[in-house]
Formats: sequence, structure tokens, C-alpha cells
Amino acid sequence: MEILTDGPTILLSGDFDVRSTWEVRNAIYEHLHGHDEDVVIDLTDVTAIDMTALKVLAVATRQASRAGHHLTLRGCGPSVRRMLTLTRMSRMVEVERVAASA
Repeated sequence: MEILTDGPTILLSGDFDVRSTWEVRNAIYEHLHGHDEDVVIDLTDVTAIDMTALKVLAVATRQASRAGHHLTLRGCGPSVRRMLTLTRMSRMVEVERVAASA
């Protein structure tokens, strides 16, 4: 798992699973505490995601809200969207809408 930051955006790439959740969780919380703006988690380059990773995102969303921030997921590919739907986590996290192509 590679984690990069670009302003209010955290870019993740690779497999986001139980092996990388601690590292991602720490990066999100550090970012939330270090910035006064809303946070975007970019999952465009995430190749796989599991239930543990989704729970990290749901809890981070709740923590951000408590701190007066907003956390949004960007670039959710089909496999990530499928997991969000199957686990009903799509009700707990905000996924950025993609504009339809003309």
C-alpha cells in the first residue's frame, strides 16, 4: 500500500486490506488533525479492498464529522463500489459522484 498526500487529498494505491489498515488509519487521522479542511480519500489506484479497510473508512468518516470535517471517497472503481454496496457501507461513507460522459 502506497499513501501519498496532495493538499486535502490522500491518495492510496495497491491492496487496501487488513495488512495495510493500520498504516492508512494513521495517515487519515494525522491528516484530519493536521488540516482544517475537508479530506478526500482517492481510491482510484486501489486494486482490492476488504471489509476491515471499509470499516476504517467508515470510522474515519464518523471521526471527521465529529471534528467538524467532511470525508469523501473519490475514484471508487467497480470492485470498491461493489464491496461498499454488498457490505452496506455505502450508507455510512460519502462517495464522490462521477459526472456522466456525454
